[in-house]
Amino acid sequence: MTFEEFIREWQSPASEIEAHTSGSTGDPKTIRLDKEFVRASALRTNSFFGINSTSRLHSCVAPDFIGGKMMAVRAVEAGCRLTWEKPSNRPLEALGKEETVDLLAVVPSQMIHILDNLPVMPEIRAVIIGGSAIDPHLRRKIVASGLNAYETYGMTETASHIALRKIADGVEGFSLLPGISVALDNRGCLEIMFDSGERVVTNDLATLLSPTEFRIDGRHDHMILTGGRKVNPFKVEEKLAGLIRFPFVITSEPDEKWGSRVVLKIEAPEGMSGLEDLTEKMKRLLDPWEVPKRTILVERLDYTKNGKLKR
Repeated sequence: MTFEEFIREWQSPASEIEAHTSGSTGDPKTIRLDKEFVRASALRTNSFFGINSTSRLHSCVAPDFIGGKMMAVRAVEAGCRLTWEKPSNRPLEALGKEETVDLLAVVPSQMIHILDNLPVMPEIRAVIIGGSAIDPHLRRKIVASGLNAYETYGMTETASHIALRKIADGVEGFSLLPGISVALDNRGCLEIMFDSGERVVTNDLATLLSPTEFRIDGRHDHMILTGGRKVNPFKVEEKLAGLIRFPFVITSEPDEKWGSRVVLKIEAPEGMSGLEDLTEKMKRLLDPWEVPKRTILVERLDYTKNGKLKR
């Protein structure tokens, strides 16, 4: 789908739009979203960032996904300029440094190129980063850059983000946008309630920091049960973030004795050395049941089309 095609769909008399989930937590599926629900999401973001008819929005995210669709809706509802490009890991190369973007939408992998080329980038007044988690190394680079950058929390079913987290030192939780509240279900997973009556139950384990702030602690369906112990791969990855310099993921595989065993997959060059030393360091950092029983080196980890890690 092109942006032109989606804008025609948005401006058509139909009361709903078609959207597609990413497939990061299961098979991709097609869903229908009520346009009024989508419009309310766009207006919340426009209000937060002060988007109006004089603004310019730029999307590095395709309109096949909700992140791209919402950039178009925000622009149409504000009556402002929308520009876009074919998604790649070399974003903004066609824009001059004299240009200004009021709100930029990217995925984490695209931020690497932007940060490495800031002197020739256009003026970016605000950037929203979604699609997948931001690893600690990239987070530190964003903070050091001084960019007005925000991590988003949301999903296709919520018409993009319902909360934002400023990427800055000392900011722990996501802050809800107006008209939205959250609670935890009996699993400790986030429930999202909209003032308009919609409700979305997630599989995201969370901690409520205040009535309007929360922290994500991983996914309920990613928990690893090994020898009667529950291992949260998200927490293990946080502990190992300063130890492994390549992209990696904590996952599991069946084990006859323990039910499942923890596995570390690293996107690393062939012939990477030092695995024995890495294992010893992990034993000092992790609880005994969290230590990976096997380390697998791969040429590339598995990702969905929009850059989300497939566990």
